[in-house]
Amino acid sequence: MIRQWLFASIASAALCLPAVAAELPDFTELVEAQGPVVVNISTTSSKAPQQTPGGPGGPEDDPFFDFFRRYGPPGQPREQEARSLGSGFIISQDGYIMTNAHVVEAGDDITVRLTDKREFTAKVIGADKRSDVAVIKIEAANLPKVTIGDANKLKVGEWVLAIGSPFGFDNTVTAGIVSAKGRSLPQENFTPFIQTDVAINPGNSGGPLFNLKGEVVGINSQIYSRTGGFMGLSFAIPIDVAMNIANQLRTSGKVTRGRIGVVIQEVTKELAESFGLQKPQGALVNSVEKGAPADKAGIEQSDIILKFDGKAINSSAELPRVVAATAPGTKSTVQVWRKGATKDLTIVVGELQEDKRAERQPKKPAKSGDAVAKLGMTLTELTADQRKELGIASGLLVEDAQGNAAKAGIRRGDILLAINNQDVKTLEQLNQVIAQFEKSRSVALLIRRGESSLYVPLRLNGN
Repeated sequence: MIRQWLFASIASAALCLPAVAAELPDFTELVEAQGPVVVNISTTSSKAPQQTPGGPGGPEDDPFFDFFRRYGPPGQPREQEARSLGSGFIISQDGYIMTNAHVVEAGDDITVRLTDKREFTAKVIGADKRSDVAVIKIEAANLPKVTIGDANKLKVGEWVLAIGSPFGFDNTVTAGIVSAKGRSLPQENFTPFIQTDVAINPGNSGGPLFNLKGEVVGINSQIYSRTGGFMGLSFAIPIDVAMNIANQLRTSGKVTRGRIGVVIQEVTKELAESFGLQKPQGALVNSVEKGAPADKAGIEQSDIILKFDGKAINSSAELPRVVAATAPGTKSTVQVWRKGATKDLTIVVGELQEDKRAERQPKKPAKSGDAVAKLGMTLTELTADQRKELGIASGLLVEDAQGNAAKAGIRRGDILLAINNQDVKTLEQLNQVIAQFEKSRSVALLIRRGESSLYVPLRLNGN
């Protein structure tokens, strides 16, 4: 019986194998149809020649100076050429091509090579470093062009395919799946990257990411690597973001983005508890620029922005993207969480010059000493002259921090400005404020350090 059961199981498994194999995608038709829309981009830039030791312009005390002064250098130094390679794809039949800004930004001469081996000299229409999107143009007609897809419809786990020129190997095809959507990367506040495990290497930058319908859903832009080569983490700019940038570059040669003039930080679990939110969400307003759109709209420090123009802000990283995508001059509605309730405000979006984002301060241990029991800090009141010098109306000076306060990153010299929206003015008033809170709960401390301020979540000592 056991032998019969074993043979039956093996036979059943064998019958299933063709069905599994049949589900794997066949990319051949997609590659044949879309390969011609992908181009190879090479750039050259001139570098200043290196100075010959002892040659013209060298120091007079160089032993070769007098020799070269008399007889001249052995040969004039030559300009050096730096070369780089990248990829791109044709977005219009009359020769407009999309690529990454970093592919073309340093190029004096840009050459585009098509799959039929024709080569063209390209000119840069516009490049946006913030999004890493650029548009270049070649003089040609009746070119094949891509079909633009909808990156918002991508699903995690969906098959995608990249075509590009890694290390200069034209029309190299690699495939994988969507690993995640809406990824935030350091120094990249305005792009919700598509993360994939498609093999991307130097030279793939600027190339298209296709879905199985043959539609472009992104521009391959970055990899995460400790070696300089592919390690399974690739990031693409969503095509809707890229096309918005491209259209502005083609129309005006520059990109405009909205701004509201706030410094924000992430709402952690502890901060959500401190402000009475049921879950961590939104963007905590760390400070408001005086006279900025947010200030005029009535947004206050310690507000948590939950929605902007009807779009939910689930994390602080989403707010700069949503605001930046809003045209300057647009009248929008902002929903904030303030003192335990939501409040809707009307704001007129300004134009972005250089927005700021709060960084988590480095954590450093502090020396032990006498401390306020619940906070774990030794505090003193500021004199009138100190407050005037610092430009603040109230606050307490941190002389020492230990325990939870030290672990949270609070250190000697910081100024405690507020606890859970309540300004701190005197030690007596501070004791009254913290007496309201239960032991071992989290509170939000507004700390000033230097010229900046930051909300720090702190769990009160339980003893």
